[in-house]
Amino acid sequence: MQFGVFSVSDITRDPVSGETPSEAERIDAIVQIAQKAEEVGLDVFAIGEHHNPPFFSSAPTTLLAAIAATTKKLVVSTATTLITTNDPVRIAEEYAMLQHLAKGRMDLMLGRGNTAPVYPWFGADIRQSLPLALENYNLLHRLWREDVVDWEGKFRTPLQGFTSTPRPLDDLPPFVWHGSIRTPEIAEQAAYYGDGFFANNIFWPKEHYMRLIKFYRQRFAHYGHGTEKQAIVGLGGQAYIAKRSQDAINEFRPYFNEAPVYGHGPRMEDFMAQTPLSVGSPQEVIDKTLTFREHFGDYQRQMFLMDHAGLPLKTVLNQLDLLGEEVVPVLRKEIEARQDPETAKPPTHAVRLKAKYGDGPARQPRPNANRGDNVTGGSPYQDSE
Repeated sequence: MQFGVFSVSDITRDPVSGETPSEAERIDAIVQIAQKAEEVGLDVFAIGEHHNPPFFSSAPTTLLAAIAATTKKLVVSTATTLITTNDPVRIAEEYAMLQHLAKGRMDLMLGRGNTAPVYPWFGADIRQSLPLALENYNLLHRLWREDVVDWEGKFRTPLQGFTSTPRPLDDLPPFVWHGSIRTPEIAEQAAYYGDGFFANNIFWPKEHYMRLIKFYRQRFAHYGHGTEKQAIVGLGGQAYIAKRSQDAINEFRPYFNEAPVYGHGPRMEDFMAQTPLSVGSPQEVIDKTLTFREHFGDYQRQMFLMDHAGLPLKTVLNQLDLLGEEVVPVLRKEIEARQDPETAKPPTHAVRLKAKYGDGPARQPRPNANRGDNVTGGSPYQDSE
């Protein structure tokens, strides 16, 4: 099981101090948060993608490359890469480059996003969001697996003899999660390709995600990628931790009450009872997180949202200390003791490299000499037939 933290990159007024951090302060803070995640023993850090205020993460690969350069073990990922409004060619190039720079310590989660105006900003039609997601990923999947691609679709210009560079590290495409809050077609897409399925698991009751994950597992097995137990599932979560339960509730309440998404809505206690939100002592967070396995089956990645709603950096770093020192070690031990032996391992680069090549060497594409016109016709690599 991998454990980590993810951020939606919001810049939100602190309701206690009244201060709103600048973009520069928030960008600096998120790098510190990722570094702290590795320091306390977490496995993964992920950032969302947004192109509008009050968010700052418009260039995830740039940010993640900087984080990868200042960490040693941390897997960097996304909490949504917009497959609908990004050109799949650019996704292929940028994330393959990130994969090289991170030495394989990366993956990404594709999604449609939840900001409607972003579609016309990038020349897309929100009414076509689902067909866009399906078609764009079909192309992205091929770009990472075929040296030369001929392709024609509905939403972008055709490709003739196109090679995406650089090729993936070790000729092994980055692992892809497909994130969805409510769409079975995305779960179907993840299952069809044998990719991972990530359930947001923050705002909705467990029954909602149970249906989506069960469907994904069934379709994963249907397409011959393994048994339902071997499907690759990731879950979100949301926590605020203090040594004493009542302190956690008192400290987090003003942030909950003013949060942009659910503030001025349900009482925090009601939201905690009806959703995966955990506010309390380390043991209470452990107990609630362990119920996720009971509801959804064994899974590979658990991510926590810790830095939202205006929480100051010092508080977030203290939260990560508690998460890494008192919560995650117990969760690792308890989940390992309960896990079905048939459960797939987390999809790290090393695990997938072994599955593809065994003990043999990985392919290292080496281009032929440039002919001067940058048009290759056939495959441009020396090991091509």
